Amino acid sequence: MHSFRELSKIFEEKFSGRHFPLKPETLYDPAEYFLKFGGKRIRPVMCLMGNELVDEIVPDCYFVATAIELFHNFTLIHDDIMDKAPLRRGVETVHTKFGEPAALLSGDVMLVLAYEYLNKISEDRLKKVLQLFNKTAKEVCEGQQLDMNFEKKQKVSFDEYMHMIELKTSVLLAASLQLGALLGGAGAGNQQHIYEFGKNLGIAFQLQDDYLDAFGDPEKFGKLVGGDIVANKKTFLSIHTSEVASAQQLNELSIAGTNDKVEKTLKLYKECNVDQWAKELKEKYLQAALMHLDKIAVLSSRKKPLLELAEYLIHRQA
Repeated sequence: MHSFRELSKIFEEKFSGRHFPLKPETLYDPAEYFLKFGGKRIRPVMCLMGNELVDEIVPDCYFVATAIELFHNFTLIHDDIMDKAPLRRGVETVHTKFGEPAALLSGDVMLVLAYEYLNKISEDRLKKVLQLFNKTAKEVCEGQQLDMNFEKKQKVSFDEYMHMIELKTSVLLAASLQLGALLGGAGAGNQQHIYEFGKNLGIAFQLQDDYLDAFGDPEKFGKLVGGDIVANKKTFLSIHTSEVASAQQLNELSIAGTNDKVEKTLKLYKECNVDQWAKELKEKYLQAALMHLDKIAVLSSRKKPLLELAEYLIHRQA
């Protein structure tokens, strides 16, 4: 059994080489540039962990993990274009450095390459893998569209936001685990439990992310506190506040100036006990995830790496 850190190192070594031809460089260099950004590689490593939960890692799993990482990066390139984001992880985004047409095509070819990797796996597994991969890819696109729709809506309900987060963030984490388990030979029941584990963990992960943006230590979190507030992003915290705060409190916040917006918003969050609410809701989803992990019919020792990963993701400070 390997820890998340150990599998990350193994995957990074396999993934770090060049993926695209040298020419035309105007198409492939932007794609290679983006893949060199690095990142935590959480999703492909979760695929490997899903496999190792039930059996030794099979070679096909590395192909599927690579496809997952390529798909994820394809979505990030296109998300950055839609968000007009100049930077990602402190580095120029593809469309900023190479222009939007090059970024669009680089994202497209990255998606094509993901399917080339899927096509390398054994035929007896391919149909089920493609069904889950395609279902998840469509859901991620739905989630991104809903997120964009929300930017134009004055009011978004908690349930609407939760549905969007499930699609945009959670389903890919869940499917990564299930794809690994499927390749490892897990039965339908175990596959469903590992999917639900990943889905609930993804929601808890997003709650922690929203919480850290508002209440985290900027030195540990790696960015300024209140970035979501400055950008007027809808988050678990802002949506819950809009549902529990008084009309007077919300009116006072609406007339806050740019300079004191973060301070006044955080003050309102605390007045509404949103910080405590977020912690409790995060814990609720973490416990739901752990319940599904507990129900997977394998030796407890095989679950330890996933248990450690859950604790790390949800109680991290950065």
